[in-house]
Amino acid sequence: MKTDYSLGIIGLGVMGRSLALNFERNGYPVIGYDIDPHLPAGFAIKATNSLEELAASLKTPRIILVMVPAGKPVDAAISALKPYLHPGDILIDGGNSFFEDTERRVKELGADGLVFVGMGVSGGESGALWGPSLMPGGADSAWRSLTPMLRAIAAKAEDGQPCVAWIGSGGAGHYVKMVHNGIEYGDMQLIAEVYDLLHRGAGISNAELAEIFSQWNQRELKSYLIEITANILKRLDEETGKPLVDLILDEAAQKGTGKWATQNSFDVGIAIPTINAAVESRLISAIKPERVEASKVLGKADHYKGDKAALIAAAEKALYVSKITSYAQGFSLLLAASKEYGWTLDFAVIARIWRAGCIIRANLLNDISAAFERNPVLPNLLLDEVFAEAVLTRQAAWRDVLQTAVGIGIPMPAVSASLSYFDAYRSKHLPANLTQAQRDYFGAHTYRRLDKEGTFHTKWEE
Repeated sequence: MKTDYSLGIIGLGVMGRSLALNFERNGYPVIGYDIDPHLPAGFAIKATNSLEELAASLKTPRIILVMVPAGKPVDAAISALKPYLHPGDILIDGGNSFFEDTERRVKELGADGLVFVGMGVSGGESGALWGPSLMPGGADSAWRSLTPMLRAIAAKAEDGQPCVAWIGSGGAGHYVKMVHNGIEYGDMQLIAEVYDLLHRGAGISNAELAEIFSQWNQRELKSYLIEITANILKRLDEETGKPLVDLILDEAAQKGTGKWATQNSFDVGIAIPTINAAVESRLISAIKPERVEASKVLGKADHYKGDKAALIAAAEKALYVSKITSYAQGFSLLLAASKEYGWTLDFAVIARIWRAGCIIRANLLNDISAAFERNPVLPNLLLDEVFAEAVLTRQAAWRDVLQTAVGIGIPMPAVSASLSYFDAYRSKHLPANLTQAQRDYFGAHTYRRLDKEGTFHTKWEE
């Protein structure tokens, strides 16, 4: 039996197979296992139906990557594999696991002498095959062993740096991937809303929009998601000759990571309204039959009758600053989590490893990394002078776009949430004084005053 495989992979679905080929191509022989294999013809990776054989075939200490759905399947895979492992062996969960599950597994397996790593993997099938962004965290002792192979397979940014770094202990790697996916939700929704305003609202054709997005991708909005949006908008259906995007049902699915980010933001006390709006928009999209009936009763959006060229120019600016604001929320969440869970996250490094390979890769991340290099304890990206100027010089266009959308009835919840966040964040005074007075009125919750120290309660009804 050959016993010199560098890596075992459990789960040979699309992502597992793609990563296996990536490791092999970079000089790390792989042996794989799948409980129900459906391998494509010509798949050259050694596959076994025995976990015992997989473990016995690996160099020691063994390194095994688990690529199965999050939740119970991960625990089941670990349980089935444990009898064949020895202290010092390294288990990596490369799926989209919830970070608290990763925290638990690090502790449980550590008690048995096993080294557990929760690693965020972003980039989809293509990224996994040719270079993903990797966010490993967990048992710190694993990083030295994993560094060469993970740097070899990771995407390379334009400066040649591999898009992988050790994130931190416990569930840090999966947490950062969760926030990445939340930002991804926000990015996608912001783009969709601008598309909707220009297409449904202003009547601009998909072919014209494809060219507009292509042009935007040459400027400050340059990113993977803008690039693929242009490609999607120009694609025609082979059967009908119609734009394919117009034939796709307007229901957006989700796998849960965006929802987790939203839920956790409440746990750590950080507002991420753009990401929340993106999750909510997917929920509303899912009630398609109800929306169809509502349109019969409540009417539909009007058409924009103004200067389309001016609207397009304003939309580009509005999308850019909405995107900045969404990233600001995401990094504020990372900052709060770093303090809450004791991770000491390096935000400049996180921005750098998102510059290639992952779904949210964008030129903007170079500026974000630079902002945190200038000030590693920056509380919010909007306070960085570069980003502050970028937003302040574009806010008029931002407001014009939203006023146009509201006027004709095109929903832009994520763009609106971004602007509202900006306006709230820069407000020296907010109406929370009235809210706190109401809480004291009906619940004696007390309040603090501007003019003296202490907490106070008023008997509002004399």
